Amino acid sequence: MTQTVEAGGARIPVVGLGTWTLRGRDCVRLVEQAIDLGYRHVDTAQMYDNEAAVGEGVRNSGLRDQVFVTTKVTPENLHARDVERSVKESLARMKLPFADLVLIHWPNLRIPLAETIGALNKIKREGLTKHIGVSNFTVALLGDTTKLSEAPIVCNQFECHPFLDQSTLIAACRKHKVAVVAYSPLARGRAEGAAVLEKIATVHRKTAAQVTLRWLVQQDIIVIPRTSKVERLKENIDLFDFELSDAEMKSIAGVGKSRRRIVDWAYSPKWD
Repeated sequence: MTQTVEAGGARIPVVGLGTWTLRGRDCVRLVEQAIDLGYRHVDTAQMYDNEAAVGEGVRNSGLRDQVFVTTKVTPENLHARDVERSVKESLARMKLPFADLVLIHWPNLRIPLAETIGALNKIKREGLTKHIGVSNFTVALLGDTTKLSEAPIVCNQFECHPFLDQSTLIAACRKHKVAVVAYSPLARGRAEGAAVLEKIATVHRKTAAQVTLRWLVQQDIIVIPRTSKVERLKENIDLFDFELSDAEMKSIAGVGKSRRRIVDWAYSPKWD
């Protein structure tokens, strides 16, 4: 049975496939193989330029009704008219009648948040998406969003891994009953070779990457690791036959005190 995190009426599979940088036939193949291995959550975005390939992979699986599909609206498309238009275009590219979740990919402080949230609520009412949420939102932005939205904000997706202390933002998500979705959960390969993670991995006969992902899902944090390698797909979902002790969880958390951020760009808010 697929393990899920529940928030705002959504049941989100705790392990998903991230598809950033995946393109074309390789993307289609990875999505198909991931679903065949048991993945029931696939994450894409307008910005990734791969919605068509993701949609094809999901449709080819024959399991669309079982797969939770997330896409994201670019910060340039956050005016009300652009939200609806761009989401319809996303669905047309994926050849899907609706998304399970649509997110604001990055905040855009030049566009009123109330306008964008109103538009997200509208596309939900119209059935273009089952659920709505945000990505890369700070504590303050998340608080404003939950006040503005009539429909539940089901998640905040942001960079989250042992090398970056996100405890303040995670606590805010818990306060607002918003699920945490961790992108770059493996810190783009930093898990491999990290002494603490490698030591714990040896004890459990797992890889450092599996220990990292387990550390997150054991906190009810959803993970969407990206991989272009078929052999990694099975490894990244094989997380439920071991459990980390309290001591191990604390030692892994201690790695993040340096707050080393990987993702930062022009639309980044002032981080917490």
